[in-house]
Amino acid sequence: MSIGRTTANFKTLKYWGKRDKTLNLPTNSSISVTLAQEDLRTLTTAATSSSFEKDNLWLNGKEEGIKGDRTIACLKDLRLLRREMEAADASLPKFSEWPIHIVSENNFPTAAGLASSAAGFAALVVAIAKLYQLPQLMSELSKIARKGSGSACRSLFGGFVAWEMGDLTNGEDSKAVEVAPLSHWPSMKAAILVVSDDKKDTPSTTGMQSTVATSDLFEHRINTVVPKRFEEMKKAILSRDFAAFGEMTMKDSNSFHAVCLDSYPPIFYLNDTSKKIIKLVHALNEQEGKIIAAYTFDAGPNAVIYYDQEHENKVLGLIHKYFHQVSGWEKVSDQVAQFEDLSIPFDTEAYKGVSRIILTQIGSGPQETSESLVSEQGLPK
Repeated sequence: MSIGRTTANFKTLKYWGKRDKTLNLPTNSSISVTLAQEDLRTLTTAATSSSFEKDNLWLNGKEEGIKGDRTIACLKDLRLLRREMEAADASLPKFSEWPIHIVSENNFPTAAGLASSAAGFAALVVAIAKLYQLPQLMSELSKIARKGSGSACRSLFGGFVAWEMGDLTNGEDSKAVEVAPLSHWPSMKAAILVVSDDKKDTPSTTGMQSTVATSDLFEHRINTVVPKRFEEMKKAILSRDFAAFGEMTMKDSNSFHAVCLDSYPPIFYLNDTSKKIIKLVHALNEQEGKIIAAYTFDAGPNAVIYYDQEHENKVLGLIHKYFHQVSGWEKVSDQVAQFEDLSIPFDTEAYKGVSRIILTQIGSGPQETSESLVSEQGLPK
């Protein structure tokens, strides 16, 4: 058996829209930050045996089975690579012909706009690639993870990651590449305000299709806004320019939600609490006279607020002032006394819309672990 552990990534330059739904080929390139596995991780164990009756998948303790086209596509590609190895070396066991059992667990909400599908498919691909002893590099494996969930390809790297959209119709040049590793900007941190653990009203794939078909703003975004911003954001990351990184991150989040709103019928991923958090971050930056915090929202109401460690006492001080009632502060309990009490007005009722906070930082790529989820019989423990 093999165990893969991956983490969520949150887009700072978002992809929204597909030019090929089957291959998950995007209409624009994107950039994300991979966050720490201690706080947002998917743990997946894969095992294979000639004695297993069929392929099977268990997610968060529930038997799901192998029933989705995207999961089937990933398994097909991984088996093909293993089959090529077996054809070249007759001494290898015929893993490609044996059923496979996959057991996976998230330590954060599934399908709630917290990139759980990205982490899940990345962990699945990594675990099976390790099981099959595949020699391919992460960029090559990212093309398989992409077929499961577009954003999953970026979770195969740590630090700052780009998903290059590519031009080929077969998707061979649509893959993830490292922009900068964890060690390049280790002081980057994030506070995630979980506004809702509920599944999204409009799934990402459905939302993308609607936007591509109906939004007048969409073409301007993918043809004019994103290509320029893609190069500028990479430059900001490489120069560790938080002000530029933060401004582009917030503008791109706003642009993404604008095209969702411009879809017909409109798609609403943000709620009133989300909007109040946006106003709070802008108020903080205005008071400081520079950008020290940057929000971004994926396809859901949950806020990811990036900041550099040098401004932690101000950023967390403000968030703690209005959201200290929710869980998640235990991680920094010894720092609370050092937080700055900033006099920025806020709707104190807004905290009721936040269920918890996740304090995290930039993280590494997929990791192997000895924490198996599968018993000797190939079933969930």
